[in-house]
Amino acid sequence: MGCAISGLAAKAEFGEVTTEDAAADVAAADASCPSEEQIQMIKDSWKVIRDDIAKVGIIMFVRLFETHPECKDVFFLFRDVEDLERLRTSRELRAHGLRVMSFIEKSVARLDQMERLEALALELGKGHYHYNAPPKYYSYVGAEFIGAVQPILKERWTEELEEAWKTLFQFVTGLMQRGYQAESKRQLAVPPKERPDKKNTAL
Repeated sequence: MGCAISGLAAKAEFGEVTTEDAAADVAAADASCPSEEQIQMIKDSWKVIRDDIAKVGIIMFVRLFETHPECKDVFFLFRDVEDLERLRTSRELRAHGLRVMSFIEKSVARLDQMERLEALALELGKGHYHYNAPPKYYSYVGAEFIGAVQPILKERWTEELEEAWKTLFQFVTGLMQRGYQAESKRQLAVPPKERPDKKNTAL
């Protein structure tokens, strides 16, 4: 399968390593890949979860805004929304939830091709730089995903399955952090006039 976090070697193309880069690399290096047994558990549980991906996506983000209201700052459309129940019927939130669930689905599909999963997560991290979505928020999503899928999986949910999903999210978010830092450094090397404008919202 291979799980060497290949992006560590690619760091050279961005020049010297900064303190933030090093912190992101440590986070990624500390997050090991899921084991073969964990991968199978994740795949089996995903077969059940994917039937409710729209529902899970909405629950996940409503929970996220409840537990970490500061995350709303990243989402322009929801910054001033006080009634979180209203978000459950939001088409925009549903659409974003589906995009996140689609990324999780792609991650699960690439668990047997770890290099492809690494590339996907690094690219997503780079994209989040342009959405003004800093790495400190990434780990929150995994925790809320786990909270959202437990009721769906019911008796199938076990401590071992929870640990498997946590391992996957830690691995992916570590890579996303490094992608974000790499893009941040790359943009600093570009003359200001040539830099693309950052998007002011994740939606």
